[in-house]
Amino acid sequence: MDVLFVAGVAVISADPATSRNFYEDALGLALEGDDYRSTFSLEGTKHFGVWPLDQAATACFGNPEWPADVPVPQATIEFEVLDVPSAAAELVAAGYTLIHDAREEPWGQVVARLLSPEGLLVGLSYAPWFHTTE
Repeated sequence: MDVLFVAGVAVISADPATSRNFYEDALGLALEGDDYRSTFSLEGTKHFGVWPLDQAATACFGNPEWPADVPVPQATIEFEVLDVPSAAAELVAAGYTLIHDAREEPWGQVVARLLSPEGLLVGLSYAPWFHTTE
């Protein structure tokens, strides 16, 4: 098998209206369609990985144990933005609760994280290596 790239990502939502509010209104994604809303105009995936839960917990909470009172995500998706603190502040102003505010990780990425309405771990990210002009 020769996988060429990630062809698509879609959340599966039991409450599409709430999901639409998050992705379209809060994040500003231009999704189209009736029941199944989507876009082909958003840049593609630059990274795919298998992230151990203990590492995700450490990244989010500073502890390898995921807190019992926080739903365990089954996947993560990161949206690249130019100004992570401002993007995070927009979500907080819209009523969303961040797991953690914008911070720089040891590898240089700036990221803020929250859980989406469907339970995805969503990162608002700025990864400098995606913005080099070399």
